[in-house]
Amino acid sequence: MPDELRGLWLVNVQVMTERLFATVRGTLYELLGDAKDLGARPGLIATLHTWSQTLVLHPHLHCLVTGGGVTDPGEWRTVRNGFLLPVRVVMAVFRGKLLAALDSAVHEGPLTLPDGMTLRHWVTLRHKLGRQQWNVHIRERYAHGAGVLTYLARYLRGGPLANQRLVACEQGVVTFRYRLNGEGAGEEPSSQGRMRVSIEELIRRYLVHVPPPGTRVVRSYGLYAATTREALAGCRAQLGQEPMAEPVVLDWQTACRERGDAHPERCPRCGRLLVRLGVILPARIPPPAHVPEKVVA
Repeated sequence: MPDELRGLWLVNVQVMTERLFATVRGTLYELLGDAKDLGARPGLIATLHTWSQTLVLHPHLHCLVTGGGVTDPGEWRTVRNGFLLPVRVVMAVFRGKLLAALDSAVHEGPLTLPDGMTLRHWVTLRHKLGRQQWNVHIRERYAHGAGVLTYLARYLRGGPLANQRLVACEQGVVTFRYRLNGEGAGEEPSSQGRMRVSIEELIRRYLVHVPPPGTRVVRSYGLYAATTREALAGCRAQLGQEPMAEPVVLDWQTACRERGDAHPERCPRCGRLLVRLGVILPARIPPPAHVPEKVVA
């Protein structure tokens, strides 16, 4: 991603996030809705990731798309030829839609240009991006969609830097592992490198990926939307699958019991079931009157 576009993202995180999700959804729905490709509405779960292996700003979406979709009459239609869409076609449509959305937001609002970037600079950048190849990757069909969804959930929950990637922290310098991509990756796709950055730089890189409060980083569309449960149930029935099971919400007593924690479930005086109203954190311990000064060489 060019530095100018990184700056545009940092200044307009919320707006850029909305445009990115809307563009990805629009691209997939336009192409898959075309009778030449699928002619149906699929299910789509999209998750926002903003980091690379070295914690550099790299906004992108991971999407789990059903291998087919539902037609207007409510019939399930499977993708043709065993693959979802041609990569080059998806790349061209996605590039055009996103650049058009950003250009409209710049000229009409609410997108704000970073300090030092004029409208002429933006037009030049837009033309430059329109001539480049964009990274769109479509994987082969997975036999178990639940496994892919679990992988996305773990990736998202793990955050930009997992604890097991940390190697050392010595003299104000942190060393962590990262997966090599492209040149220098060697023959093995799982080859790793090591990066050494200062503690301050590591914190700066990490905080770049903390989403603003209220940002929806996981979104569901089509058959996976909350308003289309009947259509999803109909498609599952046509495929010979069981209806979707409603998730069971555990109360705190059941959760503690399953973990082996011993907590009273009922009031010892009236015998009624205890209800959790909130969490009371312990008060902060006041600092000692005198803290010896720590001298760092």
